[in-house]
Amino acid sequence: MGLLRAVVTPLLVSMVAFSAGTAGASEPALKVVASFSIINDFAQQIGGDRIALTSIVGPDSDAHMYEPTPADVKAVAQADIVLINGLMFEGFLARLIEASGSDAEIVTLTDNAEILQDPQGGHYHFIGDKAVFHAAPEDPHAWQSVSNAQVYVSNIAQAFCAADPAGCRAYEANQQRYSTTLTALDDDIREQLSTLPESRRTAVVAHHAFRYFENAYGLTFFAPQGMSTESEASAANVAGLIDELQSQQVSAVFAENISNPRLVEQIATEAGLPMGGTLYSDALSNAAGPASTYEAMMRYNVATLMSALTPP
Repeated sequence: MGLLRAVVTPLLVSMVAFSAGTAGASEPALKVVASFSIINDFAQQIGGDRIALTSIVGPDSDAHMYEPTPADVKAVAQADIVLINGLMFEGFLARLIEASGSDAEIVTLTDNAEILQDPQGGHYHFIGDKAVFHAAPEDPHAWQSVSNAQVYVSNIAQAFCAADPAGCRAYEANQQRYSTTLTALDDDIREQLSTLPESRRTAVVAHHAFRYFENAYGLTFFAPQGMSTESEASAANVAGLIDELQSQQVSAVFAENISNPRLVEQIATEAGLPMGGTLYSDALSNAAGPASTYEAMMRYNVATLMSALTPP
C-alpha cells in the first residue's frame, strides 16, 4: 500500500499541475473591445483565441446613431485594449470612455491610412435629442478601401504585440495570413469592376459611406445624405439630387443595411431608376447573413453592384 501511495501521489500532483497549466494557457491573454462590427472582425482575424473580444456596436447597427449601454461601460472598464476607427466616426466614444473610467490602451486604426477629406467639413451626431456638429474634415469610412483595411490590421497586430509580447509571433503570423487574403480580395474587386463600361459605373446610395470605394475602384456614388446618417436630407437636397441624376448616367439605386430604405426608394421612383439591392456600408451582417466578415461584406457588395450595373 505504501508503494502504491508513493507512485500515485506524485502522479496526481503532476496531473493537477498539468491541468492548471493547461487551463491558464487557454485563458485569453487580452481583453479587447472593438467599437463596431467591422473592426471586431479585423480583431478576431488577428487575435484568434488569444483575445476575449467584445463589440460595442453590433451587426446591422448604425454607429452614427448609437447610444452606449451599461454593458458597454463595463466592457470598456475591464478592457486592456479598445480598438476604434477614429476620425470622429464613433460619436459616442468620448462619453463612453469617460463613464467607464477605463485606463485601456485606445488604438486608432486609421492612423497611417490614406484619408480622404470630407467636402462638407464635418457631420452631426445626436446626444439624446440634441444634434451636435463635429467639425471633422476627414471622411471616416476608410475601411471601404481594402488597402486601408491592410493598415487597420497592421495597427491591430502592433497593438496586440505591444500588450502581449508572448503572443506576438502568433499575431504576426495571423496578420501575414490575413494580409494575403486581403491582397487577393483587392485583386478580385479590381478585376470584376474593370469589366463595367464607363456608362455603367454610377449609382446612388443612402449616405456618403463609399467615397474610399469610389477612389480605389473607379465607381461614382451620389447620396442624399452626407458622411453621417444623422445628417437628414432636406426636401430641397433630395429634389436637387433627382434633378442632377437626370443629367448623369446613373444605372441603379442601392439601399444600405444600416438605414431605412424609404428615402432611396423614393429617389429611385422619382428618378425612374431601378433598385439594385442592399449594400453593407458601416456594419456587417449577423452570422447567418451574407456579410458576416469584412471579406464576405466586400465580396457581397461587389456581387450586388455587378448584378445591377452590368449591361443587360
